Amino acid sequence: MMVSRRETLRLAALGTAAILASHPVAASAASKVRIGVLRFGTVSWELDTLKEHKFDATNGIDLEVVYFAGEDATNVAILAGAIDMIVTDWLWVSRQRSDGGDLTLAPYSTAVGAIMVKEASLIRTIADLKGKKIGVAGGALDKSWLLIQALARRDHGLDLPATSDVVFAAPPLISEKAIQGELDAVLNFWHFCARLEANGFRRLIGAEDAEKALGASGPVSALGYVFHDKWANENPDAVRGFLKASAQAKDLLARSDEEWLRLAPIVRAEGKELAKLRDRYREGIPRRPVAEEAADAGRLYRVLAVIGGEKLVGSTPEMAPGTFWQEPPK
Repeated sequence: MMVSRRETLRLAALGTAAILASHPVAASAASKVRIGVLRFGTVSWELDTLKEHKFDATNGIDLEVVYFAGEDATNVAILAGAIDMIVTDWLWVSRQRSDGGDLTLAPYSTAVGAIMVKEASLIRTIADLKGKKIGVAGGALDKSWLLIQALARRDHGLDLPATSDVVFAAPPLISEKAIQGELDAVLNFWHFCARLEANGFRRLIGAEDAEKALGASGPVSALGYVFHDKWANENPDAVRGFLKASAQAKDLLARSDEEWLRLAPIVRAEGKELAKLRDRYREGIPRRPVAEEAADAGRLYRVLAVIGGEKLVGSTPEMAPGTFWQEPPK
């Protein structure tokens, strides 16, 4: 959900006093990193691995994970200074920078959603979605939905919102309705798609396919670890230490099936479903230089700005400089 800077700061004034009171922030504690995440989000899988194997201590940081009920709450908390880091997308970061903020992003995952259909479905291409009932998670301004719309218009002259019956709902409900056969196709977040794949569905087209077709030269992180430039400049060892710990956790999850079995209760999956989530997570590990990702994100931003308009990006037609964090030389 997109939250304007003005609205976010209003919420901060009303709602963050309790956060600050219950979690006092130590001043410039270079070894301390406080990250706000959703309790049941996929980021918690990586952070649990990081803490379980003490990768934070190995890299000279003390990571504290603070759980929130929703994305808006994490956005409010970081703008209010209640935490050091969150996970969110580069569109929001760019908009904050365009409005005068100093948030920046280090890539976390390139995993993105896909349009899913049942294995036996006669839908084989985007063009076949014309006249069909499509469930979409994330709302009308979801990046994946906008990119797939842009591709449908360019390659097939197809305006999906105008020619299809589009239903927006929460990700779990979208998946449930798909399984029940009430929707012809669904666009959901990557981990919901992976669960559907394990239960009789196939990918029609992934958002990563749309990204490449629309100008990206490789995978672009949909989400990143987001923090303030000022905090990073004051705590360079903390930033480097956290990113090294994150990379070590990713490396373990990339090569150890046993680690995924340990995580199974947290992932809330087993058997084929756990294996599919594992495989899709591994595919989403960023492996390109940050500069390349930033350049491709800039290209995609221009596509999104055209189709999403000011409701998505505000009045800025270009991604704000500094949206992707570049580690300064030591």
